[in-house]
Amino acid sequence: MSIAHPTDAAAAGTPADAGPRSSGAGSTGPRPGRPANNKQGKRHYGTHVFLIVMAAIWLVPLGWAIFTALRPKADTDKYGYFSTGGAFNFDNFTQAWTQGGFGQLFWNSVLITVPSVFLILFFASMMAFAVSRVSWKFNITLLIMFTAGNLLPPQVLAAPLFEMFKHFELPYAISDSGNLLNTYISVIAVDTAFQIGFVTFVLSNYMKALSPELTEAALVDGAGVWRQYWDIILPLCRPALAAMGTLEVIFIYNDFFWPLLFIQSGDRLPVTTAINNLQGQFLSNYNLIAAGAMITAVPALVIYLLLQRHFVAGLTLGSSKG
Repeated sequence: MSIAHPTDAAAAGTPADAGPRSSGAGSTGPRPGRPANNKQGKRHYGTHVFLIVMAAIWLVPLGWAIFTALRPKADTDKYGYFSTGGAFNFDNFTQAWTQGGFGQLFWNSVLITVPSVFLILFFASMMAFAVSRVSWKFNITLLIMFTAGNLLPPQVLAAPLFEMFKHFELPYAISDSGNLLNTYISVIAVDTAFQIGFVTFVLSNYMKALSPELTEAALVDGAGVWRQYWDIILPLCRPALAAMGTLEVIFIYNDFFWPLLFIQSGDRLPVTTAINNLQGQFLSNYNLIAAGAMITAVPALVIYLLLQRHFVAGLTLGSSKG
């Protein structure tokens, strides 16, 4: 007859004994679903305060511009800018659209922005493929040169580019000035040249994260360099291309310096220069100017909201690879 030892009975406890004990009044363990301490939550207080302050810095001027645009100038002169008296309507927006000629200027912005973005993405993706997926002698050197080009202030090249475009002759069938000045070609070329470096840097990092077996298998199957780029790598870079396309549309659409430098005809200027048409010779209607600024900002905001999902996906996908 075998006698069970008391320790054996304790070790072979019932399943109920093996489960979690109920937390009584004297229990010191954390309750289910709650953190063990509040240090993790307290660490985010500074971040939340910083984000709230930064959001206020950005939103207060925007809200003030909308508030000013909705007020007639007569009420602003009567009650003052820091007041709420008077009427609120959209008369300033209607007058700004008519006086500023926004319809034609929006179309001019499309003629500049769309070709520039497509050329930037096309040339930058090819350059990124060459420096990230092809092993040759000057890939790192070229990547450094393209990246270093972004450090050069564009205004430094304003005078040389103006002189070069002035002496670059074109047939009068293409340019009514006989050169590159006063044409969309000059603005598109400069925007493309200055933005290729940044996009090449971003796309090259994204392409480096793709598996090298993709192009190695294609090479074994007899695919050339162009087919590896066009049929294999480029479709995988759609999220990054969407993110870069969104940024470049906003950058080029908001560009003010280069169109104002190279284009002299007022009917060919982009929409960012339309606010100049709203300024009087001796007196400026700031309510009207605020309405024009809001009209100018709407397309960029709409484009970002429509492509926001692709923009965020392009930025996060590249960081999770490798």
